[in-house]
Amino acid sequence: MSLPVSDVDLFEASRPRLEAIAYRLLGSAVEAEDAVQETFLRWQATDADRIEVPAAWLTKVLTNLCLNQLTSARARRETYVGQWLPEPLLAGDPMLGPADTAEQRESVSYAVLTLMERLSPNERAVYVLREAFDYSHREIAGILDLTEAASQQTFHRARKHVAAGKARTEVDEAAARRIVEEFLAAATSGRVEPLVGLLTADALSIGDGGGKVPARATAFEGAVTVAKFLWRLFKPSTAKLDAIGGAPEIYAWTANGDPAVVAVVDGRVVGIMCLEVTGDGIAAFRNQVNPDKLERATALWAATDHGEPVFRAFL
Repeated sequence: MSLPVSDVDLFEASRPRLEAIAYRLLGSAVEAEDAVQETFLRWQATDADRIEVPAAWLTKVLTNLCLNQLTSARARRETYVGQWLPEPLLAGDPMLGPADTAEQRESVSYAVLTLMERLSPNERAVYVLREAFDYSHREIAGILDLTEAASQQTFHRARKHVAAGKARTEVDEAAARRIVEEFLAAATSGRVEPLVGLLTADALSIGDGGGKVPARATAFEGAVTVAKFLWRLFKPSTAKLDAIGGAPEIYAWTANGDPAVVAVVDGRVVGIMCLEVTGDGIAAFRNQVNPDKLERATALWAATDHGEPVFRAFL
């Protein structure tokens, strides 16, 4: 069954919002695209003329698809090789969605996406819809088949969980790149001390290789331990070159609104390191090197005027 052009147009007008919701719910651009496509198929199979508020219907269908996906994803992640981290999105990716308010920007930050993994599927859905998209509790209750009171309680519980694990400082794009450049200068200085000075005492570094690229299964913790790891990471090594397929160019960038180090080999993004910045220093490094979670970043990178790298590593 083919849809009238007007119904297709209506769905396509909703697609950016649906993709942004799905990404925040799932932490995966690939899975978000799949959920939106399945929503479209269900939209195609229904009688659109009988739907009073198409935007609400689409959001309800998408959200419930994502809730089902989250439930099965938890089981899959129990057998995931190493640490699981969200798929990072580079600056300019439309799937990042609205960024008009601090709440919207924070909801898609890499640190908060990681923290949201601790929430139940319902908590995550309520938090995303309320915090990032400003749905009323009445609307959320209709989407999730809850009472308004239950939606409010769930939101407050989710917000408390997320807030308990962060003290993120919001920085603009220019400041973010300066932070990355300062970090890279310290990381390539050949000394550990400059790095320690940039970190919080309880800093951590965690990586996701998905079993395809070497990444430690547990996090490095503590300023000195993390600094030593980062010093070794940026130290020239033939083994590193072999692991990622060549000498990477290193860029100061932003991903999910956070300062980020982007490593590129022959136009292919091979690593994105997101920095969590607080008032006391850099609190966390989350390193995505799983090639399956970098394909979208590579496609966007190819279409981006990214200028010259800060330096070329391991040469």
